[in-house]
Amino acid sequence: MRNKQVKISKKKSLGYAIGLLVAALVGTSIYLTNQNKSLTAEIAELRKNTVVTEVVDGDSLQLVNGQKIRLSNIYTPELENCGGQEAKKRLKELVEGKSIRFEFIDFDVFQRSLGLVYIDNTLVNEIMLREGLARFEATPTHEKEKLKAAYDFALNNRIGIFSPKCLALEPDLPGCLIKGNINRNTKQKKTYHFPGCSAYDQVMVEKDLGESWFCSEREADKAGYIKSENCFGRTFKAVKE
Repeated sequence: MRNKQVKISKKKSLGYAIGLLVAALVGTSIYLTNQNKSLTAEIAELRKNTVVTEVVDGDSLQLVNGQKIRLSNIYTPELENCGGQEAKKRLKELVEGKSIRFEFIDFDVFQRSLGLVYIDNTLVNEIMLREGLARFEATPTHEKEKLKAAYDFALNNRIGIFSPKCLALEPDLPGCLIKGNINRNTKQKKTYHFPGCSAYDQVMVEKDLGESWFCSEREADKAGYIKSENCFGRTFKAVKE
C-alpha cells in the first residue's frame, strides 16, 4: 500500500515539475516574442532615422532626425566652383529619400559625423571619387585603399573635375595668361603667376578649387591674389592682338 502511495506522490511531483517547466517555457517564449518585437521596432526606428532628407552639397547631407553627416575620405568642390553643382546633383540621385548605412569614423571641424555611407552594399564615397566628382582625403578607414584606387581611376582617365572643363590647361580667353593659384594646405594664400615667372609652366589652374585665369595683374589683385615670389621684379605684359 505504501509503495502505491509513494508512486502516486512521485507522479504528482513529476506532473507538477512538468507543469512548471511548461509554464516557464511558455513564459520564456512570450518574453522572447516581446523582446523580438521590441528589437524589430528599434531596428525599424533606426532605419527610419537613417533616411536622408537633405543633400547639402556633394559631400554632406542631413538625416530625418536632424543629424548632419559628411562623407569621409572625400571633398567635393564648393557649389560655386567647377563641378560643385554636378557633385551635389549626383549625391542627391544616390541617397536623397533613401535609408543609408553609416559607419562613423570621427567628427569633422564643424562637429558633423564623418564616415562611410552605404546604400545596401554600395559605398557612396567610392562612387563620388570614381566618377571624378571629388578629391581624395587620406582619412584612416578600412576602405581607404579602395577609395584611393577610385580616385586614381578618375584622375588617370581625366573624368569629372580632372577633365579639361575644370582642370583648365588653356586660358578662358586669348591673351589672359595669368594663372591664379590657391595653396591647398592653407586654402588662404592666393598667388598669381604669368609667363616669365619661374615654374609658370608647372602651375595648373584647377577650377574645382576656385582657381582661375586672369587677363591682367589688376584683375588678379582685385580677386584677392598677390604676385608670386617667383615673379620677383617682373610685370605682366598683355599680348597684343
